Amino acid sequence: KQSNALKRKLQSPHGNPPLKRKRKPSVNTFKKCATEAEVTEKGSSSQKSLPKKQLTDNRNENQKSKPFIKTSSLFRNNPDIPEIHRKAVQQVQEDVFTTDSFNQLDLHPHLVSVQKAVSLETWVFLGGVQKQTIPVLLQGKDALVRSQTGSGKTLAYGIPLVQSLQGMESKIQRSDGPYALILVPTRELALQSFDTVQKLLKPFAWIVPGVLMGGEKRKSEKARLRKGINILISTPGRLVDHIKSTECIHFRRTQWLIIDEADRILDLGFEKDVAVILNALNAERDTRQNVLLSATLTEGVTRLADISLNDPISISIADEIQKGPKPASCTNRQASSSSDCTKQENFAIPEKLKQYVMMVPSKLRLVTLAAFILEKCKFEKHHKMIIFFSSCEQVEFHCELLLKVLAGGPESQQPGHSSVSPGRLQFLRLHGNMEQEERTEVFQEFLKSKTGILLCTDVAARGLDLPQVTWIVQYNAPASPAEYIHRIGRTARIGCHGNSLLVLAPSEAEYVSLLASHKINVSEIKMEKVLSSLMKDDRFKLHRPGSKKSCGTDPQEVRERATVLQTKFENYIHSSEGTVRWAKKALQSFLCAYTTYPRNLKHIFHIKSLHLGHVAKSFGLRDAPQNLTALPAAGSKKKTKPRPKRSDLLKKTHGKHRLAEILRSEYSSGMDTGVSKVKKKKQRKP
Repeated sequence: KQSNALKRKLQSPHGNPPLKRKRKPSVNTFKKCATEAEVTEKGSSSQKSLPKKQLTDNRNENQKSKPFIKTSSLFRNNPDIPEIHRKAVQQVQEDVFTTDSFNQLDLHPHLVSVQKAVSLETWVFLGGVQKQTIPVLLQGKDALVRSQTGSGKTLAYGIPLVQSLQGMESKIQRSDGPYALILVPTRELALQSFDTVQKLLKPFAWIVPGVLMGGEKRKSEKARLRKGINILISTPGRLVDHIKSTECIHFRRTQWLIIDEADRILDLGFEKDVAVILNALNAERDTRQNVLLSATLTEGVTRLADISLNDPISISIADEIQKGPKPASCTNRQASSSSDCTKQENFAIPEKLKQYVMMVPSKLRLVTLAAFILEKCKFEKHHKMIIFFSSCEQVEFHCELLLKVLAGGPESQQPGHSSVSPGRLQFLRLHGNMEQEERTEVFQEFLKSKTGILLCTDVAARGLDLPQVTWIVQYNAPASPAEYIHRIGRTARIGCHGNSLLVLAPSEAEYVSLLASHKINVSEIKMEKVLSSLMKDDRFKLHRPGSKKSCGTDPQEVRERATVLQTKFENYIHSSEGTVRWAKKALQSFLCAYTTYPRNLKHIFHIKSLHLGHVAKSFGLRDAPQNLTALPAAGSKKKTKPRPKRSDLLKKTHGKHRLAEILRSEYSSGMDTGVSKVKKKKQRKP
């Protein structure tokens, strides 16, 4: 007894009360991680006096036998998903096809016979926009054409253009130079328009089309201009470049000026370039036929129409009241009467396009997107999908991340060549920072493929006719209803079926009401339904010893699989410092893009409504990053300047530190610490 008392005294140093060894460790305490043998050992007298550290070590060893994953707390502390209350509105519809055929038009027989060589469905019947536009242009009148995306506007001006040029009394010579100038906003649309015009000109080989666009070699373009181009298709910036630097370019015989996707040309900041082009045209020739085409009628378009069109005819297919063409002056006055004409504008939606919206908390955005891709492109198959992002960095980041985690495998190193068994996933990317050669290659590859996923910015939102696209996903909401219309216009083209999905955060729910005010109806898809598709992929199953085969859609197991998928994303991102830095740059680009929403949408998309820690999860980051403004932009090699002290930062609320200040004041998860001090370089005395 004395020896036992001495032992207990020695085990309580510093005069503290002796450890409570009389109460045996409860078996229930370690029930989840202990085996029967360990429970027996705990009951024995030899284990009673084990130090706490050794007991903890034993517990950790025992927990290794338990199935364990790093929980990402995806389903905790998320904001409530609001109920979507929207009014049922009658969408504006257009008749894509009419009962009239091209044979009824007064066209050259060879031009009519082109239908056998051109694989376009619209050659069977005239489209609504074509029925109204072609006769007007054949009469030599100027026109302002407004029609929904995918309605065949390219043919609406292409057919009368070719009909006019082939019927000229003196046969056109290549050396004559441009007889027609077609301006388009993007390089991809320039290539597509060139391809269409080239097909129309097949019977008329003496008329030579050509294309000028950024990214190509100026030397080869100058050589083509010297030889002669009769129908010149160009982006505004590159054409202005040649007007200023290429002596051989002239517009003495230019009889047609066609501005396609006029609103997008202005949105991209080409208004000054268009003015330079108009001045160059007017300096060499007074009269010509002008055509403006757009899916939306903005204030900028009406202003451009005022300076470029001469007594034009307004053709608006979506106008339900309008029975036929009318002078554009009335339309111009109506559009310019409001400071923001888009508030009054209703948009025409393709009849066979189904529109959906999905409310997703920020933490779950990445896994929900991945689950949606798997459901549509792997399990259902036969789907061709375009996913829109708000920045180039996000496109690069998500393409690589989805390729590595969803496609997997050592052989899938190149985008566009990734495979996963039993289905096949193909990821491609397209954005403005890519080299022109690569952009063209990706565009052509996606154009010809029957399935695949294209991740892109708004560079692919205008005018592109990508066949068999069945789903449009807007991962980042567009900055205006007009941009929304152009994005979803990449599917359900020329009378085909199509679907679109808009992903919104709970704080952005009011955007649905904004769309409804423009007569745009969207139906809701529940996030849980999309996540349940993970039950079909056992790669994300949480393996438990002795567990039965999963059946049905157990909500708990769906959450577990979503967590496993999120963990895979996070493990890849945190596998190296480079991938973490890459994720932070993508996150920074998202936040910068989020601050650029127009003022009239700030109450829906405001940086203060975001939770940085939750948003970081959607980029595979486990914690909210600090000092985002210290990160260089993608591809930038410039050194970052020292940032001001905290006191100076609070005083100065504008300029490049504005974003950092807002973030630090709003987010408690990792952004509320002080600014790290940067040592100032000592100034050398003169």
